[in-house]
Amino acid sequence: MERNIKLIWDFYGPMAEGTAAHHQIHLDQYALSNGFEVYLTGHQNFDQNNSEAFLVVKERDMLKVRDDLKPHRAEVYHEKIS
Repeated sequence: MERNIKLIWDFYGPMAEGTAAHHQIHLDQYALSNGFEVYLTGHQNFDQNNSEAFLVVKERDMLKVRDDLKPHRAEVYHEKIS
């Protein structure tokens, strides 16, 4: 079974939450324009100065995303995506 990979972009400072939310829009556009069969995007706010945007893709698509968009980090995503 192929793993899902969560690629993460971290944002810091007073504008972090808004920047992460805006970055999610671009991640959606990127995933659609590249025709990823399965993907999930989102953003999460940890506190007033720390947020992240993320894109979850199949492991087979991870290298393209990594090379094109340069995420700050990645982790295996264990929840099911459709």
